[in-house]
Amino acid sequence: MPIGVPKVPFRSPGEEDAGWVDVYNRLHRERLIFLGQEVDSEVANQIVGLMVYLSIEDNTRDLYLFINSPGGWVIPGIAIYDTMQFVLPAVHTICLGLAASMGSFILVGGEITKRLAFPHARVMIHQPASSRYEAQAGEFILEAEEILKLRETLTRVYVQRTGKPLWVISEDMERDVFMSATEAQAHGIVDLVAVEKENTGDSL
Repeated sequence: MPIGVPKVPFRSPGEEDAGWVDVYNRLHRERLIFLGQEVDSEVANQIVGLMVYLSIEDNTRDLYLFINSPGGWVIPGIAIYDTMQFVLPAVHTICLGLAASMGSFILVGGEITKRLAFPHARVMIHQPASSRYEAQAGEFILEAEEILKLRETLTRVYVQRTGKPLWVISEDMERDVFMSATEAQAHGIVDLVAVEKENTGDSL
């Protein structure tokens, strides 16, 4: 049975009593943002708006973008990436679960040295011209020339932000390349792999 979005108590500044807000609203106040679904125009606009608002609210505190996404539309994904480079706060990217396709592109777009993957996370990169991209394109009707331009853009960003040679990224973009967290770190997509806390044997 679906439980819906959990609610937690939160007292706004200046108010005596705490009210109930959904957990994501509460986490947003701590500058934590979540991408937990396919990337489309609606999701991208929400994340872009949230990053811009939090940047205006306080441009000295970092933002944290948690990613568990199978990918999605290319253009909305690029919009999220560009906004991450535009806002003044550093944007940490954290992969938990899966960051595939545009999910991995957004992951690599985090502040260099501040991109992290959980130990059992998976990362996948591929080219936008695949059938997966065409199935996700929806309203976007792209000619072959435009698809090639998008591929060049994505490839250039991966090269710039991973430090890998163009030929390596170009070969990777020819097929679906799945990586573990440590392989993604070696590939330059993330900088760190989270360390699991030690099990002390204590029961809950």
